[in-house]
Amino acid sequence: MSYYQQHVFFCVNQRADGAVCCNNCNAQEVRDYAKKQIKSLKLSGAGKIRINNAGCLDRCDEGPVIVIYPEETWYTYVDKEDVDEIIEEHLKNGRVVERLKI
Repeated sequence: MSYYQQHVFFCVNQRADGAVCCNNCNAQEVRDYAKKQIKSLKLSGAGKIRINNAGCLDRCDEGPVIVIYPEETWYTYVDKEDVDEIIEEHLKNGRVVERLKI
């Protein structure tokens, strides 16, 4: 059994050459927001949910992106409200958010 029930990886890659990347879309800020939300909902810790930074997930053209394991579900998002929906629907209730899935 895994130490965490779910692992959420936010791509926060910043490309030095100015190419398209997730961090151009405030990915670090949104990741920090998600981590705070998960903690405030008491969903973090052993046997629960872990929010992590990730380097390039190589899907920049669909970004910003996150991937949730063990489900292997990939999402894009526009703002914090999209992340709130992913937290509520996917992480809390086990339902894929089809409109954000990539």
